[in-house]
Amino acid sequence: MSFEIIFVLLGLALMVFALIRDLMRPGMILFSVVVLFLCAGVLTPKEMLEGFSNKGMITVALLFLVSEGIRQSGTLSQIFTKFLPKGNTTVIRSQARLLPILAGMSAFLNNTPMVVIFAPIIKRWAEKVKLPPTKFLIPLTYAVSLGGICTLIGTSTNLVVNGMIMEAGYEGLSMFEIGKIGLPIAIVGVLFLILFSNKLLPDSPANGKEELTEADEKEGWHKIEAVLGPRFPGINKNLKEFNFLRHYGAIVKEIKRSGQRISGQLEEVVFQEGDVLTLWGDESFIPTWRESSVFLILSNGKEDVKPISNKKRWFALGLFLFMIAGATIGELPATKEAFPDIKLDMFFFVCVTTIIMAWTKIFPARKYTKYISWDILVTIACAFAISKAIENSGVATMAARYIISLSETFGPYVLLAMTFLITAFFSQLITNNAAAALGFPVALSVATQLGVNPMPFFMVICVAASTSFCTPICYQTNMIVQGIGGYSFMDFVKIGTPLTIIVFLMAVFLAPMIWAF
Repeated sequence: MSFEIIFVLLGLALMVFALIRDLMRPGMILFSVVVLFLCAGVLTPKEMLEGFSNKGMITVALLFLVSEGIRQSGTLSQIFTKFLPKGNTTVIRSQARLLPILAGMSAFLNNTPMVVIFAPIIKRWAEKVKLPPTKFLIPLTYAVSLGGICTLIGTSTNLVVNGMIMEAGYEGLSMFEIGKIGLPIAIVGVLFLILFSNKLLPDSPANGKEELTEADEKEGWHKIEAVLGPRFPGINKNLKEFNFLRHYGAIVKEIKRSGQRISGQLEEVVFQEGDVLTLWGDESFIPTWRESSVFLILSNGKEDVKPISNKKRWFALGLFLFMIAGATIGELPATKEAFPDIKLDMFFFVCVTTIIMAWTKIFPARKYTKYISWDILVTIACAFAISKAIENSGVATMAARYIISLSETFGPYVLLAMTFLITAFFSQLITNNAAAALGFPVALSVATQLGVNPMPFFMVICVAASTSFCTPICYQTNMIVQGIGGYSFMDFVKIGTPLTIIVFLMAVFLAPMIWAF
């Protein structure tokens, strides 16, 4: 075993350990590992920086702005609110109506903004019709994740894998290529949620609904729920070290974490990303901090409606549809023939859409940097470099030979299953983009050594990296709904494990049928 192989394996082990322990933000952890590989000569400066100019990474950045434009236009919430059942209804009937719509929307929009928009709406609606919100919030995030595997832009992981495919010398994916496997998986997954989530999920949070005493009331003040984001400056600090009242003008009354409510000795509790704070603040709190990136969700139990003109709503929706239709039509052979000098792909149309949205003030152009999740972009860029390091060092070839030796008598189906399981395992522990970066070079090497079409392996990696269902810590949207829904860790395990098994069986069975070995 060469020095480079040993060094890269140790670097990857340290990366996984640091990601699991949440020692830093994922982007900085991956960047640290990339710098280590650069110092050891495993990566050249050019290879290290290639990910930062990758079309897939830049497309993800621009899609953040498009998603923000759609969110600020109010189009999504207005459309979705019309589908909420009115009057008497049941959990199953409501889920059958809502989950397919959520999955369909998430095929074209970033997952996190969707959950941020819809989670408070669904919680208020469920309480109004006297149904447990806990029956809807985990299905919300799972339906959004399932919808994301139906299109190229449904999740950043698809764009990352597509970028790696093109770097490996293969033709990139079209808008709906992954939908050949993603759509049937999403349909069956949503059906599973409708039929079984009512039995598998709790009726209400373990400790019941919190109440604030009259002694706490102040004139004009009321209860507010705030979900802490990764940019909250008090992360890893307690109230003694970080004066919340001085910074934000509100009093912390309670902290909800992992289905538990903490109301005593709050000064000693260390803030963590995803914590839900029950605050006591005045009417100015939400308008002041609504656009701040330190809070993922702010809710006071009322509709938070900003006055938006119908003209702006329809224009934003029209731009969004223009982007989707343009990218789809641009992939047609006739279009490529008619415009040989211009590549009319998703990158082209998301660039055009973003600029139009900025100049027409669909989103505030002066604040555009705050709507982009820079940590995700750094993670994606570094994922390309890490994947290259795995390939350059020989780790991918060595791992592929070992995997093939274990499954010589079973053929590529077993290797496909192993690819899914390895990628899905890492996606439960670390970021989905990092999981894809670890799995891709090995899958490519396995397919090359077997002499088979690598496309089934690529598709399985896309699906497996998006199966972040089994724990609340593996995906940001899971952490969001855990906080506001009061779920325990085991609630995710109970419903996420069978869903992952279903997705696994379907992906391994369907991929070779659609893209033959």
